[in-house]
Amino acid sequence: MDFPVTFQVFGKTILAHPLFETLGMFMGMRYYYYLKRKSSEKLSFNTSAAVLIGATAGALIGSKLIGNLENPYTFLENFSFKRIWSNNTIVGGLAFGLIGVELAKKSVGHKESTGDLIVFPLILAMIIGRIGCFLTGIYEETYGIPTDSIFGMHLGDQYLRHPVALYEIVFLIMMWIYLRLIQKKNKYPQGFIFQIFMLCYFTFRFFLDFIKPHAYIVGNLGTIQLVCICVIIYYIYKIKNTLNYTLKTIKS
Repeated sequence: MDFPVTFQVFGKTILAHPLFETLGMFMGMRYYYYLKRKSSEKLSFNTSAAVLIGATAGALIGSKLIGNLENPYTFLENFSFKRIWSNNTIVGGLAFGLIGVELAKKSVGHKESTGDLIVFPLILAMIIGRIGCFLTGIYEETYGIPTDSIFGMHLGDQYLRHPVALYEIVFLIMMWIYLRLIQKKNKYPQGFIFQIFMLCYFTFRFFLDFIKPHAYIVGNLGTIQLVCICVIIYYIYKIKNTLNYTLKTIKS
């Protein structure tokens, strides 16, 4: 396979990454609306609109902000609006999307969790998007460091590299199966599926970034890893409180 993989769309050559990223968002949203129609949980129009706006605004700001701060030295040396717009990361999108949703819920007085329904559409969108990352090879910053392991692949240069996009796809498929098993038991509190998803994914990304090129910010940790640590601590606290509340409810 020759990297990067490109497609001809209306006479223009387009990299696989933005094409699959767009397809992933479209398929994820369609799946979300399908699940929402089947769900017994109904939110008011004001709550739904606030959550959607909060999630979208937070994810857009976060993905750009953390994407550009991933390598702050390069960002400051070669400042341009085109570069700002093109740099994204799902880690920033998820973290700041969460902040946006929580602020939106607070503004309309909604206290219940709204995250469980979005988990599987989100995983689907991420899997499709990571296919595009893999097909783009080293031509966008979603590739691994050189390796001598049996998993090494040529991604567009002379080195065998970790195909981190494929690692993530495998992880997301395994997490999908694991969360489905939890969901089938139907003995979890509202919001628990989303909490487990966030904790698992950010823990995975923390370790995955050790085999991706990144600028060192604190020790040998990069910006994305520092964000991961914050989210991991937050969700350990959230899950602990959720489980404690559930145990108290059962005992009472």
